[in-house]
Amino acid sequence: MVDNAPSPGEEDPLGVHGVVPPTVTAFEADESVDYEATAAHARFVVDRGAHGVFPLGTNGEFPLLTPDEREGVAEAVVDEIGDDAPVIAGVGSASTRETVSHAEHAEEVGADGVVVVTPYYYPLDHDAAVRHYRQVAEAIDLPVYVYHIPSKTGNSLSLETLDALAEIENLVGLKDSSKDVPWLGQAIDAHPEMTFLAGSDSLLFPGLEVGCAGMVSAVANAFPELVVDLYEAYDEDDEERARRLQSEVYDVRDALKRGPYMAGVKTALDLREVGFNPGPLRSPLRKMDESDREALADDLSGLGLL
Repeated sequence: MVDNAPSPGEEDPLGVHGVVPPTVTAFEADESVDYEATAAHARFVVDRGAHGVFPLGTNGEFPLLTPDEREGVAEAVVDEIGDDAPVIAGVGSASTRETVSHAEHAEEVGADGVVVVTPYYYPLDHDAAVRHYRQVAEAIDLPVYVYHIPSKTGNSLSLETLDALAEIENLVGLKDSSKDVPWLGQAIDAHPEMTFLAGSDSLLFPGLEVGCAGMVSAVANAFPELVVDLYEAYDEDDEERARRLQSEVYDVRDALKRGPYMAGVKTALDLREVGFNPGPLRSPLRKMDESDREALADDLSGLGLL
């Protein structure tokens, strides 16, 4: 039930809103996938108030997984979460063929929806983007959410392309990690029927202000309570508290960004002693060294989070 926060789009059958962490893929010491710990992380965030989960996003290290591993992660998270919260699984790939295959598998194992990142590596023009999303959407009956992250894919979507994508029947939402607030604001204004999710921890409160129904927050992977508090404060019309919590998120975000790319979340989970081991990142990504780990512990302790 949404009170003062922006409502999800009326064409979104899941009504996705609130905090939807992009859950991690856990690994054993040898970097093989630990499906049990991966599912345990999804359970960890849901039990602490997350309104949904998004496995196999950037924080889930999906480009580093084999197709079989990706399907195993989707199945493990769906089996763990069941009907407790929507599971919208990342299925995007560089090719339409592989994306369709992952989407069909997600539907088979019971995912509630799929998130489709724009194809990457090769440049994508308007017609190719529309054709790609149409083929994926027509292959399944699940709601489809676009994942717009040009800094990682090399492909941005124009507002005109989004107009065309919005005409696809079961394409119902978009997670925006472009950090282009004018683009996002215009997209929301043009398509109130769609659900929009803020994809950067730097824009949780601002995202709500411009009309995002929810947030896909990396900080929420480690500290879901903090981000859920922010969303609930906003939804309760306590914007002053929501702003204050966004300031705390900025501090946590800065602390997590210490050291190698994306190492902060799994290191913070280690420091929280959450009852499961997220393990290393898969090579070539790497976890924090002891110096960065100690500095992160100091930062998080100073913020009252450990």
